[in-house]
Amino acid sequence: MDSFIPYMGGKKLLRKKISERFPEKINRYVEVFGGAAWVLFYKEKYAEQEVYNDINGELVNLFKMVKYHPNAVQEELKWLLNARQFFEEIKIQKGLTEIQRAARFYYLIRTSFGAKKSSYGGNYRDCAYFFKDMEDIRKRLAKVVIENKDFTHILKQYDKEGTVFYCDPPYYKAEKYYKMDGYSFVKEQHILLRDMLSNIKGKFILSYNNHDFIKELYQDFNIEEVERCNNIGNVLGKEKNYQELIIRNYD
Repeated sequence: MDSFIPYMGGKKLLRKKISERFPEKINRYVEVFGGAAWVLFYKEKYAEQEVYNDINGELVNLFKMVKYHPNAVQEELKWLLNARQFFEEIKIQKGLTEIQRAARFYYLIRTSFGAKKSSYGGNYRDCAYFFKDMEDIRKRLAKVVIENKDFTHILKQYDKEGTVFYCDPPYYKAEKYYKMDGYSFVKEQHILLRDMLSNIKGKFILSYNNHDFIKELYQDFNIEEVERCNNIGNVLGKEKNYQELIIRNYD
């Protein structure tokens, strides 16, 4: 099934290639930089224990409310007017319940240009329409542990033999796009991530942009160069494929 949200860095076009490279036996599956969870939603279940994590508290709150109170979120969406003025008001509202926060965060994603939540995109479809598969989404998340922690804590907390960590960090030299959510990921953190993954007991699979710095950083691991379709490039008549890396600590 598909994720219920578009989100920057989403792996809709790469999820099949990533999941095909997972080990056959997984005791615990952990998405360290969860985002829209396109890889998680791609399969009904990867392991008996599954964990979704993201550092963005608003995104995590949305996932929690969809998991525990899907009907309430959908009902809240029915009252949100899809209009530019209302969009601007939503961005600065305070004092909301967790359900209201979740609905408004989802609203900003769905009605903004490029799902960036900054400028109104003029998508006139009712936001509640996109929740038509809400029950299926709730069922998929029913047994998934949802965390809101830094990647260093998640790697330490869940590491053991039989665990597979899927990591989709901010891409190198593209970290600025994540600052919109108040999260800064600098060069030192790319190095720290490599250092921590080098010492885990479990397995990891990592998706990155195809950059010489990243290939040098992970030169001791299994690195594959893959291509995915570049939708924006297709629309603009430019390069049709985008080069990415899939990196693993196993064959």
